[in-house]
Amino acid sequence: MDGSLNQTVAVVGAGPAGLFAAKELATQGIKVALVNRDIKPGGLAEYGIYPTKLKMKNGLRAQFRQVLAHPNIQYYGNVTIGNNADLSLAELQSMGFSAILVTAGAQGTKWLGLPGEDLSGVYHAKEVVYHYNKLPPFSQHHLAIGKKVAVIGVGNVMLDIAHYLIADRNIDEVIGVGRRGPQEIKFDRKELDYVIGNLDVRAIEYEINRVAHIMTSLGQNPVAAKAFYHEAKQKATAPIGHATFSLRFLSSPTRMLDNGSGAVGGLEVEENTLVAAGDDTKARGLGTYHILDVDTVIFAIGDKVDENLGLPVHASAFDKNPNPKYPVDGDSFEAYSKDDGRPVEGVFVAGWSRNASNGLVGLARKDGVNGSKAVMQYLRAHPLNTSDAIGKLKQAVQALSHPVVSKDALAALENAEQDRARLLGVEEFKFSSNAEMLEAMGLMGVTP
Repeated sequence: MDGSLNQTVAVVGAGPAGLFAAKELATQGIKVALVNRDIKPGGLAEYGIYPTKLKMKNGLRAQFRQVLAHPNIQYYGNVTIGNNADLSLAELQSMGFSAILVTAGAQGTKWLGLPGEDLSGVYHAKEVVYHYNKLPPFSQHHLAIGKKVAVIGVGNVMLDIAHYLIADRNIDEVIGVGRRGPQEIKFDRKELDYVIGNLDVRAIEYEINRVAHIMTSLGQNPVAAKAFYHEAKQKATAPIGHATFSLRFLSSPTRMLDNGSGAVGGLEVEENTLVAAGDDTKARGLGTYHILDVDTVIFAIGDKVDENLGLPVHASAFDKNPNPKYPVDGDSFEAYSKDDGRPVEGVFVAGWSRNASNGLVGLARKDGVNGSKAVMQYLRAHPLNTSDAIGKLKQAVQALSHPVVSKDALAALENAEQDRARLLGVEEFKFSSNAEMLEAMGLMGVTP
């Protein structure tokens, strides 16, 4: 694009969607300001993948380093965007960027609004995953996890949490609770291997037998469902510790019981049946209730966007233009206000900001790249913007009362963590607080 070096784009969020969008824009001559809430880039690729999957994490980190090395990309870490944040989205817009692409993920927390959600021992999956992956400030939270844990949801996140609970928290039992049946599980067979040694096969058989009549009525095969777990169990490695892992199907949580001390004393669930819904199924409550004997409940039911970012939100998602001017593969990436019936001029969304909880790295990367393509269409349709937006952003972040992290500082942090890992004789070491990371980068001291 002629004169494209005069165009500047702010990308808000440096997870996989933001990083690969920034790369796509930068390689086409666009100057990119990559603004990230966290000190480190990577988002869920850094703080959502299970800690022991180091080969995957290190491969992604190498790709992210290559992205950040591009001379057209400036990195501003430890900077929040939104209401009551370091900078508002309106302030960012006023700086004169040619466009803004929001790839901040799904930073909000989705709850069901059930009685007892405020009890001690009730958590959202995000808080647990961020805790064991050492994302500040979650890394410093105390999690009051007991001995018997119910995880609501039957996806890969549930299995990761079960893995953590079994391997690191010395629990006795973890139950994955799904509102639908054995055929509607959302986790991958490969991910089951991490906890298969602890699987209670008798409990699984009991569950499938309990719901077999409902499965059969829909043309589903209970025998094949049992075989799935038996075949996995035959290839299982030794159990991790003494904990048992099981699944409960066709059960929807209705409330957490108080044990009398403000903590979880049980989980009430309603039994469901399944009804056909086109090519899929829907769960329908039967009005029959049971109490599961658990002392901790973790909700792994997906996420929602941050309502305080500054973009219009409906149904837990940022509004998207229903009639996009710059579609990519038929999808809309244009921020929109349903209340006003108008696009938010020059602002786009991609990744989990566009479609929350939709896959992980691969899909986020593709969505970020497609978001950048929508932005490029917009830039080509508008006159060149000669405003020194990046200069204005630099001035704004320099005026903040806390350190801002650059690409050079990130390199120093990586070296410091690698040195600490070698000293401790471990594969990986991560500082667990922002203060420690900032000190390692020479940006501030840590008060003892």
